[in-house]
This record gives sequence, structure tokens and C-alpha cells, in this order.
Amino acid sequence: MLDQDAVYVGGGSVAGLAVLWRLHGLDVVMREAWEAGVVLFGVSAGSLCWHTGGTTDSYGPVLRAWTDGLGLIPGSNCPHYNSDVQRRPLYQRLVAEGALAPGYAADDGVGLHYVGTELHEAVRDRADVSAYRVDTSGETPVPARMLVP
Repeated sequence: MLDQDAVYVGGGSVAGLAVLWRLHGLDVVMREAWEAGVVLFGVSAGSLCWHTGGTTDSYGPVLRAWTDGLGLIPGSNCPHYNSDVQRRPLYQRLVAEGALAPGYAADDGVGLHYVGTELHEAVRDRADVSAYRVDTSGETPVPARMLVP
């Protein structure tokens, strides 16, 4: 992985990914790759895995908190913020209660671009989607640059 320019992780069970990565030492390799400047990216589970935690359906149809992320990006993440009616209220509640660290939520079609551990910008591929900073006081929209006019 250290010879790659980028590593893409798709969707699926983020809990399953984390368990398998740790079992095979890929969590250590992912951190080494990230520290060496390899671009790590993905969607759904592939977005959530880099953070400390977030919301997941990895354990069945009921969404719940997941706090076993790789922690490369401090804070939590919530993908599918606009497409799963359970996610927005659950994520806000879990952050408000302290079950999840404050973090960023992204509608489908939104990418969060980090440089190091800081959010550099949000990008989007359509007009009707957004990103949000979510902390104990609620959500704040994050401006998202349109990638395709």
C-alpha cells in the first residue's frame, strides 16, 4: 500500500472492515500509508472508517453508534445524512449526548476533503446536497464547492 498513490474503500460493513483490517495488520499499514501521504478515500463505510466513529447499520437494520474507527481523522463522521431518515436525528443525538465525538455529516453526493486532520473543503456533485459540522449545539452547514456545473 505504501507504493500506491491512493487507496479507495467502498461501502459495506464498517465494523467488519475494521475487524478484518486489525486481524491482518492493515490498520497499521493504513496509518503508515496515510502518514506517507497516500490519499485515502471512499464512500459510506469508506468514509466512516478513517474517523473515530459515526453511525452505522453494520449490526443490523437499526442504526447505532460505532466508535471503533481508525482515528486518522479525529471526530466522527455520518455518511448518507440526507438519504436515510434515521441518520440525521440519531447522529445529532449521539453527538449531543457525548456518545460520539463532534464531527462532519455528508449528504450523498458530498465529499469531505481533509488535509492532515483538518477539513480543507467539502465538494459536491449536485446542487441539492450539503455537508454539516455537527457538535453538541447542533448542526452548521459547511459550504460545498460544486465539482460539476
